[in-house]
Amino acid sequence: MLYNIDTIGREAIDHLALKHAARERALPKSRTAVRYCANSIRATHRQEFRMAEELMSQAASLLAEMTVDLRDHQDIYYAGFVQDAQKEYAEAITFTALAQHRSLPLPDELSISYAAYLNGLAEAVGELRRYVLDQLRHSNYDDCEIFLRYMDDIYALLISVDFPDAITSGLRRTTDAARGILEKTRGDLTAAISQAHLQQSMIKLQQELQKYDSNRDIR
Repeated sequence: MLYNIDTIGREAIDHLALKHAARERALPKSRTAVRYCANSIRATHRQEFRMAEELMSQAASLLAEMTVDLRDHQDIYYAGFVQDAQKEYAEAITFTALAQHRSLPLPDELSISYAAYLNGLAEAVGELRRYVLDQLRHSNYDDCEIFLRYMDDIYALLISVDFPDAITSGLRRTTDAARGILEKTRGDLTAAISQAHLQQSMIKLQQELQKYDSNRDIR
């Protein structure tokens, strides 16, 4: 009989119990952080920026806690759920910044990985499309042009990042989706502006015809 088999068993169980406990502490925080970020994005769409900032602050606190919880368990830290929360946080905070025409925060300032940041930024393109469509309904064409430029700038950055998916956490796929969203938004905006110009031309022509008819009546 192996004289130290019982010791190995006890130490293994103790180690795995600690790892399991750390995971059980961190996983609910990841889910809550994702929910805070989703609610922050909705608040930004309603232009409730103070609420959006408060929700993002709460999400940031949970991300920091997860880093502490999993400090001694890096395999769990990189299992995926922490990166998902970081990505959602990056999406929320970059979208809110762009909606207010502010500079983007840097990944190091947010204490998140570059892969999570870039994937979150790519997904923010979809939220910018929704924002553009909201502005279109109010005929805010100048604002739409600005947000479309933001989307174009983001896509230009994303296509410059040419590394394997194992390094970028599948950024290529997210970039392809962003390209489709960008082109669709560009088409929608072009059609809306063309229609608005046509309507303005028709109104102007109608006014000129009315003026011409009035002058004929005077004569």
